[in-house]
Amino acid sequence: MVLDIVDVARKAGIEERHLELYGRDKAKILDTIAEKADSRHDGKLILVTAITPTKAGEGKTTTSIALAEGFGEMHQNALLCLREPALGPVFGIKGGATGGGKASIHPSEDINLHFTGDMHALTSSINLVAALIDNELFHGSLGLDIDPERVTWKRALDMNDRALREIDIALGPKNGLPRHDGFIITVAHEMMAIMCLAKDEEDFLARLNEMIVAYSKSGKEVTLRDLRCSKAVMRLMKKALRPNLVQTLSGDPVFVHGGPFANIAHGCSSIISLKLALKLSPLVITEAGFAADLGAEKFFDIVAREMGIKPSLTVLVATIRALKLHGGVPFGELASPDVEALKRGLPNLLAHYENLKKFGMDVVVAINHFSTDVPEETAYLEDYLRARDIRFAFVDAYERGAKGGVGLAHKVIEALGVGASDYRPLYGMSESIKAKIEKIAREIYRADGVEYSELAERQIADCEARGYGSFYVCMAKTPNSLSDDPKLLGVPLHHVVHIREVEVSRGARFIVPLAGSILRMPGLPKVPAAIKMEDE
Repeated sequence: MVLDIVDVARKAGIEERHLELYGRDKAKILDTIAEKADSRHDGKLILVTAITPTKAGEGKTTTSIALAEGFGEMHQNALLCLREPALGPVFGIKGGATGGGKASIHPSEDINLHFTGDMHALTSSINLVAALIDNELFHGSLGLDIDPERVTWKRALDMNDRALREIDIALGPKNGLPRHDGFIITVAHEMMAIMCLAKDEEDFLARLNEMIVAYSKSGKEVTLRDLRCSKAVMRLMKKALRPNLVQTLSGDPVFVHGGPFANIAHGCSSIISLKLALKLSPLVITEAGFAADLGAEKFFDIVAREMGIKPSLTVLVATIRALKLHGGVPFGELASPDVEALKRGLPNLLAHYENLKKFGMDVVVAINHFSTDVPEETAYLEDYLRARDIRFAFVDAYERGAKGGVGLAHKVIEALGVGASDYRPLYGMSESIKAKIEKIAREIYRADGVEYSELAERQIADCEARGYGSFYVCMAKTPNSLSDDPKLLGVPLHHVVHIREVEVSRGARFIVPLAGSILRMPGLPKVPAAIKMEDE
């Protein structure tokens, strides 16, 4: 039941005069909506997160869409806020990030590809700054005395391309100052993070100016303000800061805006879209990237505090196939029935459930149902959850659409009626950088401790000396394990988190400890999704 986007907007309480139409199936929401929204009370926020996933993902977006469609089927007003897909994963492994089957958002192809141009604007803005840095190295017209060995700003591309991780630039005569550089994927860049953390255009501009791009030869920070290019970036980003409106296949309204990676940045859709949604709807659903140890922790410790809100409920997505993976079944054999492997994998679900409770959250477990699930497996899982008094629902929206999400919607309404959540962040902002890192490592990753490289020790000391000790901590680690080793499945015991490097994102106001071997520019798999498209 795909509707005209004007009719979708009307369902969300948005008049046509507040829309900038991109055809009849998508629109941007104009700033004029603030006049209507500001006087309203906030609705309730529901966060969707997941257990540690398989490499194919466990349907967190599909479940979020299913919940929105389930509310629609119940005639309960709700708004869904999702992240924008990045082209890299679309053509890499995932092949798209707009849900699946009948639990999808429309227009799926547009959203996965060029959409309304937000990613292009962001990529262009990042590369404009990069060009201006190298121009200053060549001309020196601003007198910034940039050390070419300490340029921290990377170029960006919205594509998985391992060949661009390490490059040499400005080679040849009259092409500038030769130096070593590299690309990162657009969604891993700090500018994406501040796009999604900014409360409005003014806040985005302020954060832009604070971003560190390099260091001078005397060790002074060189910021984007020093480059005198923030107004140029604002011209590129003006429309990109406006939330995008699309719909589910059932005609339910969806905001899709922003998309930082959760294994590097904070992995949530924009605060601008979330704040607007909370003013327009009594119920707002949003997701946080990857599993609860990454996206949910960052949502509770960073995003909720930046927004000044208390989330009302968390939905924890699990699949029988992921639980069997954690029970020792190879990825290629997950379709085969194996109750014993399911039993061995269940501690991963329980660990994430217990971790969410540490934030004071009430939790509903959503079992995303696959056709390969057999009755013996589902029965064992149901008994396991009931024995622990864990509220749960099976979701079958991939095949059944809105009707497959109604059960989860009922369970969520039931939990909200109880009102058991009492949100609290994990760490205090006045705690030291190391104390914050170690609290996350011990409480969320279940680690015995943290080891720091000599470089990380120096960088932490430097951050403290420069006054960044009160920043958030935004951990960068593998999404494939509770630990920093992607091979350690289930709930690893007696492991140590290894911090090899620490970066500061001054515009985003967080410290980024890099644990294990995390990469900001992904590579393509042996058979990328782009090649598989030939057979579609």
